[in-house]
Amino acid sequence: MKRISFFLMTVLLATPMISTAQDAATEERLNKLGAQIEVLIEAKDAQNKKIDALESQVRDLQSQLNKPSGNYASADDLKQVADAVKEVDKKRVADNERVLNELEKLGKTLAGGSGGRRTTTAVPDTKTPVDPNSPHFEYTVQNGDTLGAIVKAYRDKNIKVTLQQILAANPGLKPETMKVGQKIVIPAPAQ
Repeated sequence: MKRISFFLMTVLLATPMISTAQDAATEERLNKLGAQIEVLIEAKDAQNKKIDALESQVRDLQSQLNKPSGNYASADDLKQVADAVKEVDKKRVADNERVLNELEKLGKTLAGGSGGRRTTTAVPDTKTPVDPNSPHFEYTVQNGDTLGAIVKAYRDKNIKVTLQQILAANPGLKPETMKVGQKIVIPAPAQ
């Protein structure tokens, strides 16, 4: 029994030393865990700041997408384009008229160029078409007439006819071999 009592007493006296050593180890572990928790909290805060910054950037991008971009034409821009188109169209019409005049001059030169013939002013008969089912006029060639002069005379009477239309309406007609008294068909313009 002495032995047991002695053993118990030794154990009781040694227990506070063991428990103090355990308390120091536990406290050290708690301090390490506390430090790790603080590091984790700081990392979480840093991530939250990054997330907030990213959310702000996303909002900015969304607002930029919702705003109309500056790549659209204003009313003044459209008016300038319309004015430029009108100017180009006027020049196109003027060029077209110049080309037609030059072609007409060339046609007169070609039609009146054989044999040095004198050109007279043709007087068309524009009363009524010969046949109502086939609207056309008949013209009798006079001395000195050229096909170009005939076309011009009909145009002067507001009958829009071209040299090509007369040639198409008179197969085999050669402008350089027209004879006085020869009848040629002048197609009436489509109404």
